[in-house]
Amino acid sequence: MEIGIDRFVFANFPSNEGMTPVEGLLEEIELADSLGIHVYGIGEHHSDEFLDSAPAVLLSAAAARTRRIRLTSAISVLSASDPVRLFEDFATVDLVSRGRAEIVVGRGAYAEAFSLFGLDLREYDSLFESKLDLLLRLRRGGPIQWSGRHRPSLDGQRVTPKPEQELLPIWVGATGSPESFARAGALGLPLAFGIIGGNFASFRPLIDLYRDAGRRAGHAQNDLKVAVHAIGYLADEKPAAEEEFFPAYKAVFGPIARKMGRPEPSRQFFSQATGPDAALVVGDPDEVLRKFKHINEVLGGVSRICLQMSVGPLARPLRLKSIELLASISPRLADDETLMFEG
Repeated sequence: MEIGIDRFVFANFPSNEGMTPVEGLLEEIELADSLGIHVYGIGEHHSDEFLDSAPAVLLSAAAARTRRIRLTSAISVLSASDPVRLFEDFATVDLVSRGRAEIVVGRGAYAEAFSLFGLDLREYDSLFESKLDLLLRLRRGGPIQWSGRHRPSLDGQRVTPKPEQELLPIWVGATGSPESFARAGALGLPLAFGIIGGNFASFRPLIDLYRDAGRRAGHAQNDLKVAVHAIGYLADEKPAAEEEFFPAYKAVFGPIARKMGRPEPSRQFFSQATGPDAALVVGDPDEVLRKFKHINEVLGGVSRICLQMSVGPLARPLRLKSIELLASISPRLADDETLMFEG
């Protein structure tokens, strides 16, 4: 099992001790690389709260400073992107990183990208399906013959540069729509599943739907990889982890709850949400390792778990310590023979 970190680059949480948010981001990726974290992902947003509207640019900067860690979007809003431009950007990241780039594509959870680029939100799913078809054709290389509703046709053009990897990894990001899981399985693409609430076991039917669709389409079991993306934080002891992380969690999810007419998350709610089977991965290394094993068991085997560790205004020393503690789990996962893919 691989372990990774996901990051949103917040503009309004300056907790970097004099560093800019982007400098803090790059420092974290360098640290994660030096400690053996397997993958680092950067989200994409198009609003004033964030500085990550161009993940490929940030990932290229990280690629020049790192040697081993895989670098991915988390996610790229494919529905609002030109697949040709997106492929060129990540093929370039792949060259800069010497073959460490990946793309996680999704339809997008926020509407701002659609209005920004003049797209009709009513075509939310159609845009994604058509553009994913083109993106998959692009990564096969050679002269491109393609036509679709949402972009001018391609008639024999070549798209450059060619990535370092023979086949640039493309994952499909999903959060809860059964159609997204079935589509990813039918295409035989690896699945990046974002889980931010509830309990992990309740999502097993969606994972089964994905795998069943893949098998019916004739794809090999080894191609149907699952990555779980969850909110997480580590400290030396679980009570300290909860105490340090709750204010940051509330700073982000409190305003979201108010906009939806719901109460802000309470300390009691947060404690329940970090319980043994619940979706927030918050605790000491032993607790987080136990939860990783739980996730693997109840979802039938997962290939990767990535923690979203940038939620809210956490002080720089706490963020860096959390990354160090996450890295300490990796050797213990590697030695655990029970972490077998069930499929």
